[in-house]
Amino acid sequence: MKAIMVMFDSLNRRFLPPYGADGIHAPNFARLAERTVTFDHCYVGSMPCMPARRELHTGRYNFLHRSWGPLEPFDDSMPQMLRDNGVYSHLVSDHFHYWEDGGSTYHNRYSSWEGVRGQEGDFWKGHVQDPAIPETLSNKGQQRNWRQDWINREYMDREELQPQYKTFELGLEFIRTNHEEDNWFLQIESFDPHEPFFTQQKYKDLYPHEYDGPHYDWPDYDRVKQSPLEVQHMRYEYAALVSMCDAHLGKVLDMMDDLDLWDDTLLIVCTDHGFLLGEHEWWAKNIQPFYNEVAHTPLFIWDPRAKRQNERCDSLVQIIDFPATILEFFGIDRPADMQGIPLRDAVAHNALVHDAALFGVMGGHVNVTDGRYVYMRAPATPENTPLYEYTLLPTHMNHPFQPDELQDIQLAEPFAFTKGCRTMKIASRSWRSHSFETLLFDLERDPKQEHPITDPAIEQTMIDHMVRLMHATGAPPEQFARLGLAQ
Repeated sequence: MKAIMVMFDSLNRRFLPPYGADGIHAPNFARLAERTVTFDHCYVGSMPCMPARRELHTGRYNFLHRSWGPLEPFDDSMPQMLRDNGVYSHLVSDHFHYWEDGGSTYHNRYSSWEGVRGQEGDFWKGHVQDPAIPETLSNKGQQRNWRQDWINREYMDREELQPQYKTFELGLEFIRTNHEEDNWFLQIESFDPHEPFFTQQKYKDLYPHEYDGPHYDWPDYDRVKQSPLEVQHMRYEYAALVSMCDAHLGKVLDMMDDLDLWDDTLLIVCTDHGFLLGEHEWWAKNIQPFYNEVAHTPLFIWDPRAKRQNERCDSLVQIIDFPATILEFFGIDRPADMQGIPLRDAVAHNALVHDAALFGVMGGHVNVTDGRYVYMRAPATPENTPLYEYTLLPTHMNHPFQPDELQDIQLAEPFAFTKGCRTMKIASRSWRSHSFETLLFDLERDPKQEHPITDPAIEQTMIDHMVRLMHATGAPPEQFARLGLAQ
């Protein structure tokens, strides 16, 4: 048996034809839906990038104990469990956060891995002289990652030189080399269509529109301050990058056809989260409530045992279920700490997986959905305290914790999932500044989440789901206090 996961970053379901997108050139995503089961209720868990990857490895929620950080010494890693049980695991990725401080323990859990350089502000090519940045972006050129991005772009004037192209080519090489072998898992992970929305002209030409404004393909994480024309232009830039992702996804589907891999190969196509493109008057993610544009994600699965294709599944599922699904496919028992549930029965006959699901970011809203309602619980006080990080590896995204953050460090008692280890307990800073109210939405009546409702009975039901799931994941007591919830 073999398994392939194709994982994109920031892939919006509303830009995919299988989820009703009009005017988006993505024929291979439509083709994918014809060969797989399309999930209609897949949600994020822990946000953003590396918290989601920790869930992909461990199958348990991250965001109530930890912000962005590495795998911990006590974590069970799905790729390593495969390796330890005779299943070869290989990662190919241009997701450069893997080789920053805050992601440095993930990629070495695989049997082997290949990294492709140059995405976003990846500190790749060395130029002492400042790059040529459009005049309209000159104020951003002083920012280190913006400066580096424009240096990197100088080495990508053809599609074959872009990291996504190279990532998929390396993934296809692995498949060609090993398609006659048994017991392997391949993870092809593309940073695209994450911002900046940089791609080649042939993909931009798929979306002709009138625009003579400033160069604009990388939105700030902020309120929308741009004109409607600029917002529409940004959406077309994003759509062009989705079309590039579609083209390379098609190469994987072609190879599965050519090598007759459908008979014995599990295929999962997924993302970590979505991205706001002006909806709710916001750009990006993390700094605003986790509306469905970010939290409600696409998912496609082909299981050769069920052979179910061109059908939909309305079971509520999350990223924590992906590692459980892969382990079950290879006949490997899940560790006791894994909260995710294998999706074999959901794929085969739409079986119930979860009656409710938590999602959020460290220090932000804690959110819960049952598939119809979404409840966003805000901190009870403006101070957003108490709030602590629990870790043995104190690093942020791209640097260690600073000495001032460690002055009042404590040693916490073990959690059920830390295998007897006591962790550091460090006062946490929110991922971003959060100042939002508690919100409740009825997705059946208000799918765009434009009209929050007030219904004490429904709110209490969602609170009950939230408290139950927080207890099940071993949430620290202060998380209940921070949210004003009784334990």
